[in-house]
Amino acid sequence: MHAYQARIGELRLDPAGQVQARLDCPPAALPAPGQYLLAYDPQDASAALATPLFAAELLADGFWAAAPLPPAWQPGLVLALRGPLGKGFALPGDVRRLALAALGGSAARLLPLAQQALRQDLSVALFTAAALPRLPSSIEINPLGMLPEALAWADFLAVDLSVEQVESLAGVLGLQGGLPPACPGQALVSAAMPCGGSGGCGACAIPVRRGWKLACQDGPVFDLRAWW
Repeated sequence: MHAYQARIGELRLDPAGQVQARLDCPPAALPAPGQYLLAYDPQDASAALATPLFAAELLADGFWAAAPLPPAWQPGLVLALRGPLGKGFALPGDVRRLALAALGGSAARLLPLAQQALRQDLSVALFTAAALPRLPSSIEINPLGMLPEALAWADFLAVDLSVEQVESLAGVLGLQGGLPPACPGQALVSAAMPCGGSGGCGACAIPVRRGWKLACQDGPVFDLRAWW
């Protein structure tokens, strides 16, 4: 596991009113879409656990970290980073049409994947009920309820959801009879990871078709076939 330092350069509010932070850090510390970093203030003795950070936007010299963040973090603070950690999204080489689906209150953690897809000249459609920042006009925005219709269009589906939403995933996708989605895909599952990726506490256990997997080690991005 690699260690780095990052400086908080700026704070901003996302469309839901939550705080995001711009972290200035070495390029080697940048997480791939879906990966995470563990961050903590080395001067704060009261912070018992590190904070998992996901990118909301990747920059040349750092990234915007998606909410939620510790309220004590302010511009100028120097953080210790560990990572990048976990399995991120992996787009197959033959993908031409990418569907993104944010099931929660924010689509922020999917936006770095959208950045990557646009650099590869892919067609990108985002399905969400969340408030959104200003996005490139090349990203098609759709209501979450239209997602089942998109499965016949997309070559690949990337989903962001919480562990509590895993059981309702088939219904959101409009699937019946235990059938898998019509296109391949992956899901970024949000779960508490208090042990910092060691897999020692089991708090981030995710139910899959055959048992359980740990978000901190086996994920946090999982193949959709894990549930079918």
